[in-house]
Amino acid sequence: MKSTQVIVAGAGPVGTVAAYRLATMGFDVMLCEAGPNCAIDLRASTFHPPTLEMLDELGIAETLIARGLKAPKYHFRERSSGEVVEFDLSELEGEEKFPYRLQCEQHVLASMLAEKLEAHPKAEVKFSHRVVHFEQTDDGVEVALEGPFEIEKVKAKYLVAADGGNSIIRKWLGVEFEGFTYPEKFLTLSTKTELKDYIPDLEYVNYVSDPKEWMVLLRVPSVWRILVPAPADQPDEYILSDEKKNQVFRDLIGREDIETEHRTIYRVHQRVAKQFNHGRVCLVGDACHMNNPLGGFGMNSGIHDAWNLCDKIYKNLTEGHDDENFALYDRQRRPVTHSFIQAQTIQNKKLLEHSPEENHDMRLQEMRDTRDDPVKRKAFLRRQAMYASLDQERSIK
Repeated sequence: MKSTQVIVAGAGPVGTVAAYRLATMGFDVMLCEAGPNCAIDLRASTFHPPTLEMLDELGIAETLIARGLKAPKYHFRERSSGEVVEFDLSELEGEEKFPYRLQCEQHVLASMLAEKLEAHPKAEVKFSHRVVHFEQTDDGVEVALEGPFEIEKVKAKYLVAADGGNSIIRKWLGVEFEGFTYPEKFLTLSTKTELKDYIPDLEYVNYVSDPKEWMVLLRVPSVWRILVPAPADQPDEYILSDEKKNQVFRDLIGREDIETEHRTIYRVHQRVAKQFNHGRVCLVGDACHMNNPLGGFGMNSGIHDAWNLCDKIYKNLTEGHDDENFALYDRQRRPVTHSFIQAQTIQNKKLLEHSPEENHDMRLQEMRDTRDDPVKRKAFLRRQAMYASLDQERSIK
């Protein structure tokens, strides 16, 4: 039976970061991915400042930054009145190395790291290989990988599940995935049409509040991405139709003749696994928590999971296995997921959708007060930039 020290399942941004960091630590790592390559998924596109610091430790931040767009400012916009509440991460300049968000598609990072892993002497990348089963032993995990022509069995010390929201590893573990799924669907449209030509003072990151149809407007190097909700009872055929596309752009910029590069429907969840560590198997990223995209926390929090877990794996592989190290990973990351990632994304959605309506004016006034108070504003910036969640993680022993 083939052996390695760590198997990472899933070659998205979270799995590739975990695998590459473990390889740079000097451990033998196998990255397995069910698909034939790193999927071109447009769902995540924001890298927060502390995530860039982690990538900088891996020596890849500057390469990624060169392929993205720096976005120090972001807007909360009232669609009906045109009011803009602006926040600017440049305030953190001098305190933090990367005082901005980076707008760049997640697959850029994943593909970059997968290529580096394929050339790394401590790593092996196996595309078109998915984990179909595993068994834990006293000293490791025996993993069955389904390839194009056979089932291959590999023995490892540890298995990292970065295999997404439909994680087969989480399902085999029988872990409860507690939470809920939003009743509405989410439609993402992308276009090369320059929205700044139609909307004054538009930034690269914009959260637009409206009781009828809230939206998120995000710029990445190749396109503008527009996220809007769609009622659950609307058929997918209509949501993806030209009629729906025309309505969105007509209401947004007064034009219907807009070409789109992609139209994608997502179901959005707020769910957290009941436990992140399970013997020698640990869950990271969407495999253990999912949230709505309002704030750009999903991919980033997954990378933060991976970073934390790699430290625990390092300790176990260099000092001897201790279940307490993985228990600490669970104690640190799961409460952060509940108290920050889940809570903040739910709050962000309520602000945008005017729900309940009678509280929207109060929420908007709180946002104005935060912007106008230097102390509150800096605390808000650090919370939205995910420094506060990492501070909370580090405070847990």
